[in-house]
Amino acid sequence: MKKLTVSLVSLFFVLALAACGQKPAENQASSAPAASASPAATTPAKEVTLKVGASSVPHAEILNNLKAKMKTQGVNLEVIEFNDYVQPNVQVFEKQLDANFFQHQPYLDQFNADKKQNLVKVVGVHIEPFGAYSQKVKSAAELKEGATVAIPNDPSNAGRALALMEKNGLIKLKDGIGIKATVKDIVENSKKLQIKELDPAMLPRTIGEFDLALINTNYALQANLMPTKDALFIEDKNSPYVNILVSRPDNKDSEAMQKLAKELNSADTKKFIEDKYKGAIVPAF
Repeated sequence: MKKLTVSLVSLFFVLALAACGQKPAENQASSAPAASASPAATTPAKEVTLKVGASSVPHAEILNNLKAKMKTQGVNLEVIEFNDYVQPNVQVFEKQLDANFFQHQPYLDQFNADKKQNLVKVVGVHIEPFGAYSQKVKSAAELKEGATVAIPNDPSNAGRALALMEKNGLIKLKDGIGIKATVKDIVENSKKLQIKELDPAMLPRTIGEFDLALINTNYALQANLMPTKDALFIEDKNSPYVNILVSRPDNKDSEAMQKLAKELNSADTKKFIEDKYKGAIVPAF
């Protein structure tokens, strides 16, 4: 009888220990990984910052208009404004900037040649018809003998100014020289015009000191001069001086740069230019 009692007690303890070591079915189910668990969320693509140097008007205005749209495409467009035509190129070449937007191809070609650089065009955007302005006369015909004329001092824009003066009968240049002209290429100057070359940014500020000043449109707009209304004469829209987005060969085809190029040639940008500048700036696409 004692043996039977001991056996029953032992069996009881064995069963109790087994029960303690087993989890309830519902706990087992909850601890197992769910077969239908959703996959881990994908990490969003990292936003890319694109630093672009630009003249204030109209280039920075055009770029700033694109900031929100570029943001939706994963590009943080950072626009840095400049008041000169040298540093934007230098800083792109030195990789302080990714690109710039302020110049035309003839200027870029001359800059690359002079500075031994290799910056490249990404896309053409608009034309800024070059104009002649005055606070002293109302037409070129009113210019008197010995009148003073200010033009830009960089070679590409100086040649452009001289070619425009020739087209409007003020001077005559050496045959075939065209936009490559310098003041030394003037072969006829019947009014003995005194031509002075100045930094392009200085021209609107000193317009009152001269009888006539030939000014790049971006600087004219900064001075509240409307080319289509205030210029005595102006280039027509067939001008070859398309303003371009410029970068380096190593980043010209990057995804972010190509996204910006596409937006600069979009229907929205065309409408923005036409609505805001009323013909003073002409889309080139």
